[in-house]
Amino acid sequence: MTMVKRLFAGAGLSMVLVAGTLAPAGATSAERGPGLDRRALQDSLDAIHEAGMYGIYAEVRDGRREWDGAAGVADVETRRPVHAQMRHRVGSITKTFVSVAILQQVERGTIELDTPVARYLPELIPGERGRQITVRMLLNHTSHIGDYIGGAFPSLLEGSTASLDDQRFRTIKPEKLVELGLAATPTGTPGIAPGSYSNTNYIVAGLLLEKVTGIKAETYVTRNVIRKAGLHHTSFPSTPHIPGPHSKAYESWLGFIDPPRDYSVYNMSWASTAGAVVSTMDDLNRFYRALLTGKLIGAEQLAQMQTTVPVLVGGGGVNYGLGLYYFDLPCGRFWGHDGAVFGMATQSLASPDGSRQLSFGFNLTKYQRIDENGNLEPSPIDEALLTHYLVALCGTEAAEAKTARSLPFTPIPTDKVLVKR
Repeated sequence: MTMVKRLFAGAGLSMVLVAGTLAPAGATSAERGPGLDRRALQDSLDAIHEAGMYGIYAEVRDGRREWDGAAGVADVETRRPVHAQMRHRVGSITKTFVSVAILQQVERGTIELDTPVARYLPELIPGERGRQITVRMLLNHTSHIGDYIGGAFPSLLEGSTASLDDQRFRTIKPEKLVELGLAATPTGTPGIAPGSYSNTNYIVAGLLLEKVTGIKAETYVTRNVIRKAGLHHTSFPSTPHIPGPHSKAYESWLGFIDPPRDYSVYNMSWASTAGAVVSTMDDLNRFYRALLTGKLIGAEQLAQMQTTVPVLVGGGGVNYGLGLYYFDLPCGRFWGHDGAVFGMATQSLASPDGSRQLSFGFNLTKYQRIDENGNLEPSPIDEALLTHYLVALCGTEAAEAKTARSLPFTPIPTDKVLVKR
């Protein structure tokens, strides 16, 4: 059995981000570090590049104060530098956008969270499963529908990355993605915790949104979420190309693609309402601040989004709400999401009041290596990333007090979904 196939079969790959383990009891957002240390923030980005990341860009906000920065290159051949305003495929952060759209419809009375999906889409999930799985179960990943990734890229299950190249320009319909997810082995009984992270859930959510609104899900999200949040550089791309200035997207696939290959030009229909959005770090911070301060949905629906259950993802777990999870640091709790597609990964986190925020994106994914036993080897990039988290969200003193080695952590948990199945 090849190493990649072993990873899909369940060997090795561990992800030790378990939300709730990093913060002291009683920590609140008021305990965050003061101000923005701009030199320390840039130094921490430079350290990520020096550790082996090709290029990274970030924006940090503290109230009305902002800092953005970048380090490294957007193109390893031309050495074109990255900059902080670059467009970026944000992957599963798309799920927060879609969840907000669904909850807007809950507010309007066209969707009920605890109603079976079969009431809205009677033919999509056949049999008893369709009658058991509710809208809430889709959004918090307790439906236990399998992920479609393996079916959409079958060579990955055979220890080969050939599918990544063969399918670059394929258009795949969301109904087909759902079919592939339903054909995968269920991960448990609907509604039972812990849940299991599955992109299929948010493809179904997109089809549900289309059914109740009568328009394409991407169109609804654009009009009622993206524009309402005041985002000017966020979109569902209509072609395989990333609109606007952007980096290349280098995929290593744990060393099986050597040297890493550029996947910035890609038909993103395979991700659809589970992960196709393009944005900027500034727009992501604007989006999560708008969400957490009540500009997109009301307090009752935001509380629903922040009602969490344990969800398994990539060999570890997160406390997942409805398109959001929380991540505890020594200075308090932060809400947001991460995302990963081939060659690009993103994280966006915000304090509960939206005042302290971090969004960053980078252009080399699955940069880690695996040992002969199928275990993920520690990467200096991960250590450097954690330092950046701490400097950005908690301040330099917290970063100095809590070194990367003292806090077990692997960033971008949903990136592991593309590997471990």
